[in-house]
Amino acid sequence: MSTFEFDHVGITTTVPQPSEDWVEASRIWVTNPRHHPEHIEFLRYEPDSTVPAEVRDNPHVAYRVDDLAPHLAAPGVEILIPPFIVGDFLEVVFVKKHGMVFEYMRYLKDGWFGS
Repeated sequence: MSTFEFDHVGITTTVPQPSEDWVEASRIWVTNPRHHPEHIEFLRYEPDSTVPAEVRDNPHVAYRVDDLAPHLAAPGVEILIPPFIVGDFLEVVFVKKHGMVFEYMRYLKDGWFGS
């Protein structure tokens, strides 16, 4: 059976946060949700970010999974951001289902932006 484990809730902010990491591919600043007591990831978007408004303007719930494919093929899933690699440690996809945004995360190795 594939793992399906809660990881974090992502919240958009316009206020710089302590210990942000830069994601060049998306042009956003993110925080490590493992450093927040409620597992919140703050995302701060640059004006030229390529992230679709549906993802930028809504919170998301993220789950760790072993395989992204079953979550992309599930009925009623709309892919908002196709799978992509973050840093060298994580493959993610953003989808909409049940009227909300979800992120599915497949770790390629343990870590977070070089740590």
